[in-house]
Amino acid sequence: MSVTIKSNHEIELMREAGRILAIVHDEIEKNIRPGITTYEIDKIGYDVIKSYDCIPSFLDYHGYPASICVSVNDEVVHGIPSKNRIIREGDIVSVDAGVIYKGYHSDAARTHAVGEITPEARRLIDATKQSFFEGIKFAKAGNHLHDISAAIEDYVVAQGYTVVRDLVGHGIGRALHEEPEIPNFRVRRKGIKLVPGMTLAIEPMVNVGRPDVAWLDDEWTVVTHDGSLSAHYENTVLITDGEPEILSYHK
Repeated sequence: MSVTIKSNHEIELMREAGRILAIVHDEIEKNIRPGITTYEIDKIGYDVIKSYDCIPSFLDYHGYPASICVSVNDEVVHGIPSKNRIIREGDIVSVDAGVIYKGYHSDAARTHAVGEITPEARRLIDATKQSFFEGIKFAKAGNHLHDISAAIEDYVVAQGYTVVRDLVGHGIGRALHEEPEIPNFRVRRKGIKLVPGMTLAIEPMVNVGRPDVAWLDDEWTVVTHDGSLSAHYENTVLITDGEPEILSYHK
């Protein structure tokens, strides 16, 4: 396994990519409301990315036809924006976006409530976000990669939910997907030892029901097999000499 260790210059570029991506997410969040289409969400994201002279990481990536993945309710990830998909009161909407700044990627996802949602849906969103933060408590030099994975699943299971097992996080840098793969669930082996300069996209995907997923006929959209709600939370994280640094946040 070849895991890239980023130089100080590369880290600065990834910080800027992450800062811009945080702005993209903020602008999308301001505009998510009943009546908006997933196509309009994609256009908002695209326009913000281009306004910073950046490139959308996802557009045309392995043929993906949009800049922003917009997944609604039982859609886990990779939902394709459409003029015909209208967001409604009570929906939960997962937005996954990536930015390329001067050749370096940042990747982050958020799940949003649309108007009034059920208490169960709110608890799912909150638990998914918190599982990320439980995981990155272990994203420190000297720990092992799968310490992060175990902490995520342990928290999710304690909340009564399940973690998607068919999709995982990943390294990130000059490429959107680099080594290593980062499970969001316990695995037998420890995984690699974490060292400063590693950059990781950590992204728990959490279901109310069973962990099983299926792919729709568009070959992109992943849905829960049992039709239960799913939420997604992701950031690009830098391993440092001390506490991990979340790159896809405002500074």
